[in-house]
Amino acid sequence: MTTDRLFFVIGALLAGTAVALGAFAAHVLESRLPSSLLEAFNTGARIQMSHALALLVVAWAVTRWPKLGLALGGWLLAAGTVVFAGSLYLMALTGHRWLGAVTPVGGLLLLAGWAVLVWRAARPASDTH
Repeated sequence: MTTDRLFFVIGALLAGTAVALGAFAAHVLESRLPSSLLEAFNTGARIQMSHALALLVVAWAVTRWPKLGLALGGWLLAAGTVVFAGSLYLMALTGHRWLGAVTPVGGLLLLAGWAVLVWRAARPASDTH
């Protein structure tokens, strides 16, 4: 599978599961979790959806500008999304608040992904050949 298709598939899977998890939170967890854990769960779903959409853009961008090397940024966004949102989901569902200590690792991966995308896209044209 090509990199663009892979990022598109990952983005679409993350988006679809974000919708399902958001619905799960609204219809099942709302009456079962303390508000702080429900808020954490919903934060995970929001971050997951926004970065799923970003991966769809990365899928397009890697074909539009193949010489920029944007795939690294995409991989960091994908990993960061899983770690960030996943740690919040697990914390909310298990009540193990120590899992919240893992969340910043995902946040750093997301920030690194965005930084790589900016760095690679903003390089002078002579650096992209």
